[in-house]
Amino acid sequence: MTAQSERASNEPIHPLPAPTGLDPARVALGARLFRASRLSGDGRLSWQSCHDIGSNGAGHRALNEVDGRPPPVFNTPAVFNATLSFRLNRGGELRTLHEQALASLQNPGEMRADVATLVRRLRGDAGSVRDFERAYRRPPDRVTLLDAIASDERALTTPGSRLDRWLQGDDDALTTQELRGYRSCKSVGCIACHQGRGVGGNLFQRSGVFSPAARHSVARLRVPSLRNVDATAPYFHDGSAPTMEWAIDAMAQAQLAVVLRREEIADIAAFLRALTGNHDGHPVTDRPR
Repeated sequence: MTAQSERASNEPIHPLPAPTGLDPARVALGARLFRASRLSGDGRLSWQSCHDIGSNGAGHRALNEVDGRPPPVFNTPAVFNATLSFRLNRGGELRTLHEQALASLQNPGEMRADVATLVRRLRGDAGSVRDFERAYRRPPDRVTLLDAIASDERALTTPGSRLDRWLQGDDDALTTQELRGYRSCKSVGCIACHQGRGVGGNLFQRSGVFSPAARHSVARLRVPSLRNVDATAPYFHDGSAPTMEWAIDAMAQAQLAVVLRREEIADIAAFLRALTGNHDGHPVTDRPR
């Protein structure tokens, strides 16, 4: 076993590889649909409106309120690396990317669409029919519509973080402070929920085990991925944590009954910033490109 593979196999966090096995035509079609406001019932929103692929794959506000739609309950989760999660949405009620696409289309607070109507709309557009024929060898229908969107999401991973490089054997990829923060994550207990390729996203957890953390309490949530967390403030399911340092301090007390020193918080924050990966050749950022 090489030193590189030994490190990757021995650490609780695993490197994120580039996506493979994707059909380019289906991914390209899904990417166009992701940005198409005509998929919303009133033609006002696209998924890109709420999940900004040009920056953090999420939003920039605590709650993404849209005029004329019911107020959202949850902070918008990042679409980047969603394919790594064992359940989807903040509450984890959805099991597959196809289920998530359908739920979002039908949600009155989101796309507010009728799928049968969308399919008729797509079939009435010669360009859309051509794109679906190229990707699926048949005209658009409910199955291919949802699969195209899911195909695009499978491609939205963000490998290449400095932590990934360190896990793959680059000893110079992390600073001394970042390594100290990683050790703190492991010794304090953060790693119990945030591990694997997604650095989270693979289990449910009670919200506020020892004390409340977020402003609005929810009994159980899907543990979110911490990849690209530096770009996705504000934090928590309700967007009530304004900064990463605030969130680290609150979560340590609420979930682990640990009061961290200021230096420990700074070290953990430095480590979490090393989880920023790349999309489309650029680092994920909190600012639109």
